[in-house]
Amino acid sequence: MKTMARHICMLAFATSWFGGAMPGSAQSVEDFYRGKQMTLLVGSGAGGGYDAYARVFARFASAHIPGAPSIVVKDVPAAGGMAAANMLYSNVDHEGLTIAAQTNGIAMDPLFGNTAAHFDARKFNWLGSIGKLQNICMSWHTSKVATIDDARKTVVTVAGAGATSNSVIVPKILNALIGTKFKVIAGYDPGQGDAIAVENGEVDGVCGLGWSTIKASRASWLEPGKIHVLVQMALEKLPDLPDVPGALDLVSDPQAKRVLELILNRQEMGRPYAAPPGVPAARVAALRRAFDATMQDPEFLAEAARTSLDIDPLTGEQIDRLLERSYTAPNDIVMRAAELVTPEGAGK
Repeated sequence: MKTMARHICMLAFATSWFGGAMPGSAQSVEDFYRGKQMTLLVGSGAGGGYDAYARVFARFASAHIPGAPSIVVKDVPAAGGMAAANMLYSNVDHEGLTIAAQTNGIAMDPLFGNTAAHFDARKFNWLGSIGKLQNICMSWHTSKVATIDDARKTVVTVAGAGATSNSVIVPKILNALIGTKFKVIAGYDPGQGDAIAVENGEVDGVCGLGWSTIKASRASWLEPGKIHVLVQMALEKLPDLPDVPGALDLVSDPQAKRVLELILNRQEMGRPYAAPPGVPAARVAALRRAFDATMQDPEFLAEAARTSLDIDPLTGEQIDRLLERSYTAPNDIVMRAAELVTPEGAGK
């Protein structure tokens, strides 16, 4: 009788373990997310391109995550996206309820020795990227600078955000590698601050602005004669800008070209989304599948087209491979690239 009672107790324990009262480690992905609220951190300001993409993504991604949790967008614009990345790595839950829309270059900052980056980019659980982020340099129609050759001869004032933002880093890269004379006026709000500065005539333009950002949130700039696109920063030239020179075409020194190619890997990541390290593997897999499904969702694609969002996705696995290639680049190339992309004074 004692043996039978013991077996009954063991059976009851097993039933409670595998049935409705499952502990967190055994809980299904759908059960975990059902009725929950997720937070989507955005490493940029309200009204900018990253914010615009994230809000459309959040509207449609929920339906593809098991359990259909709601998704709330929270902008964390400080330090050009660095604050959001550091927060995702160390200061949020690691259960899978917080993800982030990262800025395109943030994953390369540890490689380039930025001491403000308190994370290992290869330990993030990368979900995918909505699209590449090819930066351009532009001037307003009232500026005397209308071509990249003009920018090599004349000082060009450009609006910049934080020290780690593309609008500060890209002018520095071009000044060093192709001899331009961009002068950054930093400290503008990373959402619409630079646009207001350009339109008010405070600066000549912006250098390091995503072409897709202009299409998504500054469509009026695309009217004929409104802006001059001086140069594009991308491994491959944009179909929209066939006559605008690419920075790679303007660099003749082979080693300098390899340095620029490494830097431009940042653009390939575009608009990447990640979960923090430590999220259970089953939830990471579900979030990756949900991201990929969202990128193919007809309603999402229709809304993206309506709001002029370019969709050219990468999978989480493709981002992992891109980072692996970048982090194994020759040391001399990495060091030279680091000199160009690391904010002034970082590590000093």
